[in-house]
Amino acid sequence: MARAAILHAVGDEELDLRDDVTTVETGPAEVRVKIKATGVCHSDLSAMTGVLPMSSPTVIGHEGAGEILEVGDHVTSVQPGDHVVVNWTPDCGTCAECLRGEPYLCMTFLGDSFGNPRFRIGGDTPAFGMAGVGTWAEEIVLPHQAVLKIDPDVPFEYAALLGCGIPTGVGAVFNTAKVEPGSTVAVVGAGGVGLAVIQGARIAGASTILAIDPNEAKHPIAKQFGATHTATLDTLDETKGLLTGGGFDYTFEVVGKSAAITTAWRTTRRGGDVIVVGAGAATDNFEMSAFSLLFEGKSIKASLYGGSYLKRDVPRFVALWRAGKLDIENLITRRIRFEELNDAVRALTNGEVIRQVVLFD
Repeated sequence: MARAAILHAVGDEELDLRDDVTTVETGPAEVRVKIKATGVCHSDLSAMTGVLPMSSPTVIGHEGAGEILEVGDHVTSVQPGDHVVVNWTPDCGTCAECLRGEPYLCMTFLGDSFGNPRFRIGGDTPAFGMAGVGTWAEEIVLPHQAVLKIDPDVPFEYAALLGCGIPTGVGAVFNTAKVEPGSTVAVVGAGGVGLAVIQGARIAGASTILAIDPNEAKHPIAKQFGATHTATLDTLDETKGLLTGGGFDYTFEVVGKSAAITTAWRTTRRGGDVIVVGAGAATDNFEMSAFSLLFEGKSIKASLYGGSYLKRDVPRFVALWRAGKLDIENLITRRIRFEELNDAVRALTNGEVIRQVVLFD
């Protein structure tokens, strides 16, 4: 039996924090992981509210790291005792997306998760894992492709953020936008992933980085991570004119709202790139004129998981952290216990925190 945070139905504001949850048996190509640290991400809120579809009941959580407890007979990539990052979009290696070099689009395991419960509540009630993982649980069983070995000197709370927030944000800069040195960058939304985008832009050598957020309390934090300027929606047009004249080379939308995509579009120069990072609702439609799409010459690009391939990118992120260029520590607002998860959800909902990390030990 292990502790896990259960969402029984979409729309529930309180998670059921239980200590009687078990996992499925470890299959021949699977691994059992003891979760040591797991992040509280805005996507977790989106799963609770139904913006991101999930089967119910669900163990929430998708950003985590831990230690391998057990491996199946066919697994050779890791062994018990290894420290690992959880990858919520594991690549099968054989589908069309994987063969095209787009493993972050692989749906093989993620699609299977909607009909394959991997937990049991109280011994007999099936439960699913959010995004096929469910890292707000002490133990999880995953396909071996869903874990990536890391060096044991990387703290588990840092490694957890390497599973989602950092690849999504920094990866959007490196992999999707391919930001060039000396370019100008704007970021709509200065939450946890937005701050990772800002860091990525700084590391990539952007000359101007504008953080756009209506909450002015986030502005000094954005500057701490590399923003050169800040603006609210009310001051955006004036600030854009002062900094660039015609707009930014790259604008990242990190909110998950059609209105934020519209803001990103009008912040970008003619011929520039709009990068959509935020996960929006299926019912929230983004509209623009066909005339503008053609004659403004802008490109709009989706950046799912930052276009990241964790086997390639996590070692890069760790190297940047070791070199003092990637600040992971200050992304963590507070470390909490499992029993504090409902309070953590409320704090994130109210915009009071950047990243909270649950430490199970």
